[in-house]
Amino acid sequence: MDDTVKSPFLGKEEHAPAQPSFVLWRPTAKTGLMSWLTTVDHKKIGFLYGAFALFFFLVGGFEALLIRLQLMVPNNTVLTAPQYNTMFTMHGTTMIFLAVMPLGAAFFNFIMPLQIGARDVAFPRLNAFSLWTFVSGAIILNIGWFLKDGPPDASWVGYAPLTSKLYNPSHATDFWVLGLQLLGVASIAAALNFIVTIINLRAPGMTMMRLPVFTWMTLITSFLIILSFPAITIALVEVMFDRQFGTNFFEVSNGGMPILWQHLFWVFGHPEVYILILPAMGIVSEILPTFSRKPLFGYPIVVFSGASIGFLGFTVWSHHMFTTGMGTVATSAFALATMTIAVPTGVKIFNWIGTLWGGHLKMRTPMMFALGFIWMFMIGGFSGVMHSAAPADAQQQDSYFVVAHFHYVLIGGSIFALLGGIHYWFPLMFGRRVSEFWGKLSFWVIFAGFNITFFPMHFLGLNGMPRRTFTYDGNMGWNTGNYIATIGALILGTGIAIYFAVVIYTYFKGAVAEHDTWDARTLEWSLPNPPPEYNFAVIPTVHARDAFWYEKHHRAEIEQEKAAHHQEDLAHGGIHMPFQSIYPLVASTGILIAAIGITAFDSNPVPGIHWKLGLALTGGLIMFIGVYLWALEGAEGYHIHPDEAGPDASAAPKH
Repeated sequence: MDDTVKSPFLGKEEHAPAQPSFVLWRPTAKTGLMSWLTTVDHKKIGFLYGAFALFFFLVGGFEALLIRLQLMVPNNTVLTAPQYNTMFTMHGTTMIFLAVMPLGAAFFNFIMPLQIGARDVAFPRLNAFSLWTFVSGAIILNIGWFLKDGPPDASWVGYAPLTSKLYNPSHATDFWVLGLQLLGVASIAAALNFIVTIINLRAPGMTMMRLPVFTWMTLITSFLIILSFPAITIALVEVMFDRQFGTNFFEVSNGGMPILWQHLFWVFGHPEVYILILPAMGIVSEILPTFSRKPLFGYPIVVFSGASIGFLGFTVWSHHMFTTGMGTVATSAFALATMTIAVPTGVKIFNWIGTLWGGHLKMRTPMMFALGFIWMFMIGGFSGVMHSAAPADAQQQDSYFVVAHFHYVLIGGSIFALLGGIHYWFPLMFGRRVSEFWGKLSFWVIFAGFNITFFPMHFLGLNGMPRRTFTYDGNMGWNTGNYIATIGALILGTGIAIYFAVVIYTYFKGAVAEHDTWDARTLEWSLPNPPPEYNFAVIPTVHARDAFWYEKHHRAEIEQEKAAHHQEDLAHGGIHMPFQSIYPLVASTGILIAAIGITAFDSNPVPGIHWKLGLALTGGLIMFIGVYLWALEGAEGYHIHPDEAGPDASAAPKH
């Protein structure tokens, strides 16, 4: 792109801090592969999160198409029964943990620091570590495709006893267990980083009740990750102990309790639903005011309802278990809690409608996806309220009605909003603007394909079609619904293909976007397209909730403040930026090698050498060396000379 901002100037020697006592190697590449492998820039890390997430989104979508092709007609033979088990296991795991979650993390990384007026996250190297640990977990989850044992096939919910050695003696489940544990490490590291960043690095005047809603949802989601992931970590450790050391957490023949897995999984699993949906709600809460040309209606209520959803999300896990025989008291309590959580969700929908009401609406592509999110998420919410009634859930449990429900929430909800967010922030991220014609075309094809795919599943479920079924007989009455759903899946896949083609073309050949493309309201849009490495040449002072709208109407006041802050930067030697570092990648690579060693090899071809233990110890040593050298780097960085940035460096580039 001809008009992108160049890499920042590495300051003059008199502004450089003293070097730490010991540094083995200091990466300096600003371009090329090494710059990406050693980056600690939150924007590059956000881009990498997004690239990996979109890749796995395509992988998970391909797996879904194979599932639908198998079920298109009765007694089909596209997949064998074991292959089908593998496909729905990997489809669910991939979409939740490798696509939707990291795509939300991509926005957290790229957008949140810009919205609060920060130059980076609180712990840049920890941020890089979370990225590469996520990549390590993704490799472990998918490595079975290239090994004789194959990928996992015990379902993405991993219900005991399907994960036991008796039913799954191969290493496939071991890879699934360790892969999810690594993804948990990555998620918790990132969540802690985001919380500290939001609490400590807000610009002057950015009070908590002036935070953009997307930043609020980042904060709440981060707390949900920290509080919910320990539950599944404990459950996964117990599965690992059962498989590796012969313990009896879930082995019922030896006194174990398979239902314990369900409780631990859903204590994590239902907050996980809101980990996936709250970022989408934050994105929609940014898009709607911008294209309605008015502030968000009821901002404090939107924030409070998001926090309420996060809190209540921990009180409803057993509505996934109404048919397990918990008893009437427990069933009634969880049914009431499930009905209660619909209240703050409904409040958000009314706030969004209030934002639209009386606004001067601009029907751009991001707005289309945001409106699609509201309608599709409402349908998913209506069927969710039906599940909260235990008698109705007894019929719907483990049927295709449930499949329809959670896809309306997670695709009609999360994915619609995330795709809208890509369109909305694309001009800021890359300096290019997506064609409105092609953007809207992709929306309508995706919208039509999605509804044709999943709406018939409500009727299939009510007619008794169970989920996770490999095939069905032609006399069951499910032929037409499955045929229509598969046609819809092909249309949906076409829409996604159009979307990706348009985005990739725009990245390389799209029209150059003007500054503040949408006349937006939050601070990130005050920056050039794309933002420089240091984000803000001068840290802004926030005077109002819609900070950038305020700046655009009080330019003289803002320029005076920028000049004063510029002088402060001069007095402190310039803009401090962290050095690049290879050590987070080294530490994550060590974790990857150790995880492979723990699970992959049982054979011992050389007498006296246990390769499994040796590989695990080698990986552990590499991780230790990476962390040790990372610690020796300290907090040193370099300074960008203030005269190179200047008080006006955040102004729009001329095109």
